[in-house]
Amino acid sequence: MVIWLTGLSGAGKTSLCDALLAAVKPRLPTLVRLDGDAIRAIFGTSLGYSEPERVVQIKRIQSLAKELDQQGFVVLVAALYAHPELLAWNRQNFSDYFEVYLDTSLAEVQRRDAKGLYRRAKSGEQRDVVGIDIPWHAPTNADLVVDGAGDTPAGLAQRVIEAVPVLARAMGREQKRRVG
Repeated sequence: MVIWLTGLSGAGKTSLCDALLAAVKPRLPTLVRLDGDAIRAIFGTSLGYSEPERVVQIKRIQSLAKELDQQGFVVLVAALYAHPELLAWNRQNFSDYFEVYLDTSLAEVQRRDAKGLYRRAKSGEQRDVVGIDIPWHAPTNADLVVDGAGDTPAGLAQRVIEAVPVLARAMGREQKRRVG
């Protein structure tokens, strides 16, 4: 299955994936992570950050996730760009799919700005920033929406674990209900 986490840059996708891996991987060895920044690093500097290049990046991630999914892995994906057509593709092409939207406001991610991305965009040093000069397409059909500013990564991970049956089973918990 593929668990796709999306949200603006700085929303907490990577931190949530790290917390999920720490909690679940010891009990679910087939759990793997694909992080957008790590995938960019693997493929080198062949892509920029324009909207068409972001589509190529997501398609790379989708291809990798599909290959792992077909081999029986449970794939955690942390990916920024969330165009509706790309998310619809996910639902149609993965064996089982669960979408998590970290709904963190633009004001909050600008306040955090761990990578300095928003500061550089504001000063004109950076272009092609989703939410600034590239439209942010907030998911409209997410299976779980969490406030990325409302809890710790570990707390958010517990919410995801409770909502995703394969994770709940791995942790020895009965799924309470599907949230979303």
